[in-house]
Formats: sequence, C-alpha cells, structure tokens
Amino acid sequence: MVPSRRVDGHAGRFDPRSPDLVRDPYPVFAELRAAGRPVWSDELGMWLAARYRDADAVVRHRGLGRIYQPRLPEDLWVGFNKLERESVLGCEPPKHTRLRGLLGKAFARGNIERLRPHIHELCQVLLDGVATRTADGQPFDLITEFAEPLPVMVIAELLGIPDSDRHLLRPWSADLVKMNEYERSPAQEAAAQEAAAQFGAYVRALATERLRRPHDDLITHLVQAEQEGDRLTEDELVATVVVLLNAGHEASVNCLGNGMVALLSHPEQQRRLIERPAELAATAAEEFLRFDSPLHLFERTAMADVEIGGVVVRTGERIAALLGSANRDPEVFERADEFDVGREPNPHVAFGGGVHFCVGAPLARVELAIAVRSLMARFPALSFAGTPVRRPTFVQRGWSYLPVTR
Repeated sequence: MVPSRRVDGHAGRFDPRSPDLVRDPYPVFAELRAAGRPVWSDELGMWLAARYRDADAVVRHRGLGRIYQPRLPEDLWVGFNKLERESVLGCEPPKHTRLRGLLGKAFARGNIERLRPHIHELCQVLLDGVATRTADGQPFDLITEFAEPLPVMVIAELLGIPDSDRHLLRPWSADLVKMNEYERSPAQEAAAQEAAAQFGAYVRALATERLRRPHDDLITHLVQAEQEGDRLTEDELVATVVVLLNAGHEASVNCLGNGMVALLSHPEQQRRLIERPAELAATAAEEFLRFDSPLHLFERTAMADVEIGGVVVRTGERIAALLGSANRDPEVFERADEFDVGREPNPHVAFGGGVHFCVGAPLARVELAIAVRSLMARFPALSFAGTPVRRPTFVQRGWSYLPVTR
C-alpha cells in the first residue's frame, strides 16, 4: 500500500476550472492513468481515481460513502441544502435502501418498456416541428430544438407534471445543477437557493393534490407509498422528485449532445448507423455514454480507512472516481479513444456502480436509443452547420449550442 500523497506531477495539470481541461480532458486523464494508482490533488483536497479498476472500486466500495456537507450556509438550509440531504444521492443505507426501493419500482423494466411508444411519439412531435421550421434548409440548434426538450417531456410524463407547468422545469434544473461545479458565483448560489425553494414548494403542492386525487404517475406512487407506512417524509418526497429531474434531465441532454457531436464527427460511423439502425441503435447509445460521458466525476468520502488501487484513503478523506477517464482506459476498452457505434462488449461506468448505480439507467438507455434512431431516420444527411459551443463545466459535461443542418 502507498500511504504517501506524493503525486509525481501527474495531478499538476488537473484543474476542473481550467478551460483547457473542460475543452479536452482526455490527454490529462491519460497522464493520471499512467501513474498506475490514484493520485492526490492538493488543489482539490482529494484523491483522483482515473484508471477503470480504481474508479470502479470507488463507486462500489461500501467503505466509501456520501458524508453530507452543506454547500451553502446553514442559515439557507431550508432550501438547497435540504434537497441534497434528503435525496437518494445524498444518503447511505439504510435510508438509501428505502428510497432506492421506492424508486426502483417506478423504473422497473416493465414500466420503462410501456413508455417506449410514448417516447417515440415525443421524438416525432419534436422532429415534425424541426422539419416545419427548417423547410427552406436553414440550420437549427440540436440542443434547444431536440436534446433539451425531449428528456424534460419524458421525465415530466413519468412524474405526472401537468403540461401547463412543464416550462418551469428546465430553468429550475439549470440553476440547481450549477452547484455541482467547483467554481460558482454568489449569483449562481442565490439562483440555486431560489430554484430549490420554488421547485420544493411546487412539488409539495402537487403531492398534496395527488393525495386527494391520485393519478397514474410517479408522484402519486411516492405519496401512496408514504401513506402505506413506508415512512417517506414530505422532505424526502420533494428531494426525490427534484433529483430525478436534475439527474435524469441534465445527464440525458448532455449524453445526447455529446454523442451527436461524436457521431457527426465520424461520418463513417454515421453511415453504419443509418444503414443498420435496428441492429446498432442500442449499441450506439452505449457508445454515446462511454466515449464522452455526461458525468465525469463521482465523489465519495472514506467512512473508514480504505485501500483503493494501492493507496490508503484515510477516514474522512475524499476520493473521486473520474468516470470519463475510466471509460477511455485502454486496459478495458480496445481502441479506447476510437468512436465505434457497434462496440461490444461495452462495460462503461457512465451510470456509476454499486448501491448508487443510476436508478434511471433503464429509462436513459431506452430514451437515448429511440432518440438516436429517430434522428437518423428523419434526417440521415444531418451535419454540422457551424462550431458547437461547449458548456463551461467539467463535472456535468455537455454542449450548450450544436448548430446542424439536415
């Protein structure tokens, strides 16, 4: 075991606030993997697990967990901090087991399969709108016209958010997700607090309504579970709904955007997908998740001394699984830096692992495969119409603008 924190220069260039790292983190990831073990970052005050075997151990090890630490002053705890503390992402067993069990019923394979026709229909509605607006051939933004609205529509349908209120979800999510980054302005923190308060109040009101008049939706399911003695508190219900929007929506937007940039940058792979959509849609979705993952960092805290990859993570120390790096590890993936829509096997860790494996992964996979297949069927000649603009964030990796022409 290596108790020393000496990094031999490997972590020197790792700064998640650096525009160069945000633009292209993969050369730095390769340097970190070359160390052959997790390395310590003085700047971040945590270990960095860049190799697949180490990152996978971090997300699975039961000695590593989420030790709640508020990211806003405690006098504001009633808003953003409470959402974090009460969510399925912010707790460990046994509380996590109870919350996860409730959500697992909603995301069971049978329930997701029943959503397939509706997801396909939503894709067609959005693409019909694009076709009408671009009848004379002008370019359009794939993010705002398709990648962003689709997951909002899907998760809103699952939750049971009324059509008239769905326009509220994206702004709330956008303000909340900025808190995942390492550099935030006071204005962004204030916006997150306001979004937490507004979203929380909205969900409480909707849950009260569903208690009086049940619907066939997830919010009703969670309310009824509380009533049936599952001890789901109102705060837990609100936090669960909010985390489903943020985790499901933001990751889906970024995964589709990242994947489409990769696909349009590899015309030969685009042709393969167009020629064999039934065979390759699902594997292409998995490659979207692997090649440029929507979540690049998953942070844990040692609840006891833990050995990961030959180093000792002391009790109370933090370690980050660099998921984007793990998914490019040549020890696991042949031609790891190549984009291959037919890649099999593809054991990526884009959804994490262990008890915190993404509960919405079945929905994300179905939604992504249908979206990619629908896009290619409707617009097989899709190509870049300008330079995409990347979001200036490292943890949640994605594009804010993706101009294309059909």
